[in-house]
Amino acid sequence: MEEEKQAIQPVATEAAPARRKFLKAAVGGTAGAAIAGFPMISVAQSPIVLKMQGAWGAKDVFNEMAEEYVKRVNEMAGGRLRIDYLVAGAVVKPFEVMEATSKGVIDAGHQVAVYWYGKSKVASLFGSGPITGCDSAQNLAWIHKEGQPFYDELMKKIGLDVVGFFAMPMPTQPLGWFKKPIKTAAELKGLKYRTVGLAADLMQELGARVTQLPGGEIVPAMERGVIDAFEFNNPTSDRRFGAQDVAKNYMMGSYHQAMEFFEIVFNRKKYESLPKDLQAVLKYSAEAASTANYALAMDNYSKDLQELRTKEKVNILRTPQDIFDAQIKAWDTIVNRLSAEDPFFKKVWESQKAWAKRVGYYHFFNEADYKSAYEHVHGKLGF
Repeated sequence: MEEEKQAIQPVATEAAPARRKFLKAAVGGTAGAAIAGFPMISVAQSPIVLKMQGAWGAKDVFNEMAEEYVKRVNEMAGGRLRIDYLVAGAVVKPFEVMEATSKGVIDAGHQVAVYWYGKSKVASLFGSGPITGCDSAQNLAWIHKEGQPFYDELMKKIGLDVVGFFAMPMPTQPLGWFKKPIKTAAELKGLKYRTVGLAADLMQELGARVTQLPGGEIVPAMERGVIDAFEFNNPTSDRRFGAQDVAKNYMMGSYHQAMEFFEIVFNRKKYESLPKDLQAVLKYSAEAASTANYALAMDNYSKDLQELRTKEKVNILRTPQDIFDAQIKAWDTIVNRLSAEDPFFKKVWESQKAWAKRVGYYHFFNEADYKSAYEHVHGKLGF
């Protein structure tokens, strides 16, 4: 260290002009090169920080899934980019995440498209139905191979300044929680029921009186009698927010939201200001998170369904076929109406149908009979 000090300090007055001449020559001759005797100093750049808010409460398993996405981004970005994740309500309400992202109030959001379908019912074609014969994984494949340009076009049509990606093919969502079992579709008439997105249109078509609420407001609404029954998404989320405390009949299976995904959105200006490699990290981390999210879901959903049955004494029921039949007929009515009203809805729907016809053909001809295999190994399911 003492040698460095001596190297950069003049030792005599008469040496100063010579030193200045040397420095001038060095700078002029080799701009940016290291000067002999001067140590190189590395200055670390601060990371770009994006503020992302989810639509999920702190205890919801969906919050863990959002964090799995954030973890992958932050690790792959190598210190150049960091997402700071906030839970629902930290800045805006769950149903306001899309609008806040578009306006730059927050930089990014983690939600589902049905939370903003009031702007366009085409949003539900990117998560919650209608039914095509494909499951959620196959419909997510449609988004990746054909649907993304439609989504981008929709953003421009309705003035949302965002870039969006999709992750996590959600398993079929249960019909939900009821104070007494529902045996026929006719019993849904007049029922005050919570759901969201185009599923609300479906249940209204079946005669239910629908209220759209974010997850954190469902149980209080049930306690106050604002609703008689509800669905949210899965056994883990439902158990964590206390569904079993306000109802004891859990009806599994439904066509109302049989294929949904997380929508991960970024303010377009913020996204496009990033270097291309960091844009790629944000995009492809959604694909990586899909695998992690699904594994987390399979582990937790299956455990919590058993816990609901054994510890919480919940009556686990399979939704009756009569309700499935009524739902699919109601979807026909809704899709025909919306296609007649909106040419863009029709265009996206026709793409989904053509995809499902081809993919479903392959799937149903090729798929193994897993239910028979399950019963061979584990015994009859008993529903």
